[in-house]
Amino acid sequence: MKNFNRINNLTGWIVFAIAFLTYALTMEQTASFWDCGEFIACAFKLQVPHPPGAPFFLLIGRIFSMLALGNVSKVAFWVNMLSVLCSAFTILFLYWTITLLAAKLIGKKNESLTTSEIILVTGSGIVGALAYAWSDSFWFSAVEAEVYAMSSFFTAIVIWAVFKWERIEDPAEENRWLIFIAYLTGISIGVHLLNLVTIPALALVYYFKKYPKPTVLGGMLAFTGGLVVLAIINSGIIPGLPGLAGKFEIFFVNNFGFPYKSGVIAFVILFLGSLVWAIRFSHRQEKILLNTCLLSFAFVLIGYASYLMVLVRSEYNPPINENDPSDVLSFVSYLKREQYGSRPLLYGPSFTSKPISQKPESTVYAKKDGKYVIQGHRYDYDYEPGSSMLFPRMYSTQPGHPQLYQQMTGLAEGQKPTMVQNLSFLFSHQLGHMYWRYFLWNFVGRESDEEGAGTMLPWDISRNYPSSIAQNRGHNNFLMLPLLLGFAGIIALYFKRKKDLLVLGLLFILTGVALVIYLNSPPIEPRERDYIYVGSFYIFCIWIGLGVVALANGLQKWVLNSSKTAVFASALGLVIPAIMVAQGWDNHNRSNRYHSVDFAKNLLNSCAPNAILFTGGDNDTFPLWYVQEVEGFRTDVRVCVQTFLGIDWYIRQLKRKMNKSEALPLSLDTNSYAFGKNDYLPFYEIPSVKSGINLKEYLQLIQQQNRAIQVPLTSGEMASILPSSILFLPVNTKEVEKMNIIKKDLMPMLSDSMSWKIGDKDLYKSDLVMLDIIASNNWKRPIYFSSTMGSSNNLGLKEYMQLEGYTYRLLPVRIPGASDGYVNSDIMYNNLMNKMFWRELDNKNTYYDPAYLGSPVATARIAFLRLTNQLIAENRKEEAKKVINKALTVMPDKSIPYDQISSNYIGLLFELGENKKALDTAKTMALRANENLEFAKKNDVSKSRDINTDLYILQTIVHECREAKQEAAAMEYDTIFQKHLLAFNLYSKQEE
Repeated sequence: MKNFNRINNLTGWIVFAIAFLTYALTMEQTASFWDCGEFIACAFKLQVPHPPGAPFFLLIGRIFSMLALGNVSKVAFWVNMLSVLCSAFTILFLYWTITLLAAKLIGKKNESLTTSEIILVTGSGIVGALAYAWSDSFWFSAVEAEVYAMSSFFTAIVIWAVFKWERIEDPAEENRWLIFIAYLTGISIGVHLLNLVTIPALALVYYFKKYPKPTVLGGMLAFTGGLVVLAIINSGIIPGLPGLAGKFEIFFVNNFGFPYKSGVIAFVILFLGSLVWAIRFSHRQEKILLNTCLLSFAFVLIGYASYLMVLVRSEYNPPINENDPSDVLSFVSYLKREQYGSRPLLYGPSFTSKPISQKPESTVYAKKDGKYVIQGHRYDYDYEPGSSMLFPRMYSTQPGHPQLYQQMTGLAEGQKPTMVQNLSFLFSHQLGHMYWRYFLWNFVGRESDEEGAGTMLPWDISRNYPSSIAQNRGHNNFLMLPLLLGFAGIIALYFKRKKDLLVLGLLFILTGVALVIYLNSPPIEPRERDYIYVGSFYIFCIWIGLGVVALANGLQKWVLNSSKTAVFASALGLVIPAIMVAQGWDNHNRSNRYHSVDFAKNLLNSCAPNAILFTGGDNDTFPLWYVQEVEGFRTDVRVCVQTFLGIDWYIRQLKRKMNKSEALPLSLDTNSYAFGKNDYLPFYEIPSVKSGINLKEYLQLIQQQNRAIQVPLTSGEMASILPSSILFLPVNTKEVEKMNIIKKDLMPMLSDSMSWKIGDKDLYKSDLVMLDIIASNNWKRPIYFSSTMGSSNNLGLKEYMQLEGYTYRLLPVRIPGASDGYVNSDIMYNNLMNKMFWRELDNKNTYYDPAYLGSPVATARIAFLRLTNQLIAENRKEEAKKVINKALTVMPDKSIPYDQISSNYIGLLFELGENKKALDTAKTMALRANENLEFAKKNDVSKSRDINTDLYILQTIVHECREAKQEAAAMEYDTIFQKHLLAFNLYSKQEE
């Protein structure tokens, strides 16, 4: 046994080292897109991220950030390294879990294993562990500062600990392990809640050990018991205990007149005192099971206690303090993720259901005069009778979602989905597209890294893909070998270890299909969500490892020598992870990628000093938070996140100084922006102000709750309205002239009032806050809008904006017809050419996924395009030539493939005398478009790149070549264009 344990431990650490080296070499050196920038910034300063937070991850991340030794540019590296380390430990515990199960599958205890069996067991562990280490979804999360790597680690160690506990025979030691597992579960709550879904399946391991003669009924009761434990933790402990503390707090403060926090203190003393008494009682009475359960409960709470960090840090008002959970009442809302709303599961509305009334769902309190007063309610809707349905899968009414449901199901406008259509959406989209497609990516292959990419099957290797797919780094084909070996492991367990198969099968379902059903995803997501389901991929890799045992059993017939069989089976099995790492390395290697941070710096450097910058959410904001909070870059700019502007806690933050940015000017008081106040201002035109209303006066009327701009609601309350589609704002021209913020040739357009059409649409609180900042600022601070924001967020002010890089500056000068803003060529030239960062964008060996090739690259290319156009219009052709050549240099096709925007460069290159570059660019893009369209004709168009994009590119190339008198090139590309145009017109008619 000692021999096996020594070999098993040593091999496990070797596998750990291989995984660690893989992730360390492919890790991003700085903050990635999506939530990584937010998490790194929050870890560095122990701030409060989006709910429900990840306090334990942040605490450990803070420790790792200290390894930067004061070099703030290395903080992201070290927090990323935390994910690398957690991921490597995940692989270590996966290896040990597989060897535990492989030994059980062979049917021997560790001390009885022969040399050949030791080889086979360790070989199984190596193959399964490395298959997971190099699987697509897990590798993606392993190299960035997200919570999923640490969450996977806790899932892995808990599963390993349960199977380890199963083999322990000493009752006292058994109980210690159960308490240890409870502690790990409690800590995992402070990382991510996904770990909790393993509890019901793991309860079966307990049942099978304690009851050697299990029954179906007993198994069902054990599983149900696991579900009860899950419910107790997820609903009783996590939000339940703070919720109960909140009730104590309100009672003590409002009824007894005690100071704030007295109710919480009383609850904590009472609760902990009762728990300690119960533990002592169970110990004295020698009630072992009760004592173990109470101690396990206590250790879950000890792990969960990491959430105290959220309360403590929120009370200090750090710059990032989402939801401001600084007291127990707001903390409960934070834990429940109430700001995100809910999704119906078993019964509820579909996307066609019409709400008819509201019902209070929860009460929102505010502190006032030493009491807690009701500030308002969060509401849920009642729907018209008969519009709700069982098990609703198509429920979302967000903009664009109803139309997508209709396209996917063939429903007519207003037609209610039937249960057949409802289930069809579940199986085809939620399970098929949003789960099994991801599963096959990991164990069969992936067509590309494009959004919505399909599976790469073994026989697709001979398919004539266009270069845009064939040369895509996410184009991976595993020849279905991981899938087949996993099936072999399932079959082996079925014949020899049905109990283990049942446990693993339930773990697979709970972390995969059950999550799909619980999450009830809408028809479209901001990005691919495969990282959510890595728990089920983890279980399948256990089966892959056990498949090596099945393979050895099959080879035994031909290779009589057991040692050779074990070595041969392990060697054959190792081919699978070898294929996976060979195929996956290039599209997981982020080691030379920096543009998420450079993009944020470029956005901030597009602003004048002391600016106010309105941005969108996620990738528009999180990188900005990182560079400001961690690297201290341009902290004079106040970033205002448009998606948060309508929320009271965020508005309160705007009124505070942050870093080098002073508090923002707001004329409306806190009460006007309180929860439930002015959330929605319907457009209701008043004839007396039809021609326009003074914005400052309008804000004063809202502040006064003046009946002149209010209408009654069905509830009897009065609500302010938007009384005119036109707003105007007086301008102190003398003060503006002194500021020297307007270009000299635009000064004649400066007038004493700016007037614009905001439109006959309803206003939301976020719009009101933006208008308030604009009106109250009086041009003292530069106001910018990120160019990445949608046009619907500019409040109709585009003709008063000038483009200065990646941002539009608001100025009191209207340029008629400038529907997309006026380009200030002097400022923009200096910003783009001298102040922006482009690290490694020209490196053909650097991998850029769609998150980088989307908005960041498009923003850059559009900026270069618009500046070049403006310089040409101003007859500054030498400068224009430098700009467009800079664009082609920093973002060449070899590293950042030309896109639809790039086709507009061709005409500019011709106009600037760069004919060779223009023709080379045209040729590259035309050949690629032709390949894509040829592929689309021979295959399902819906699975091909957008054909309209390629047709537009060809049409643009033809047009620009003709304009430049390049007749030969124009004729060549026009032939290609007309051929495809005819083919796809015919295709469309056939489809109709």
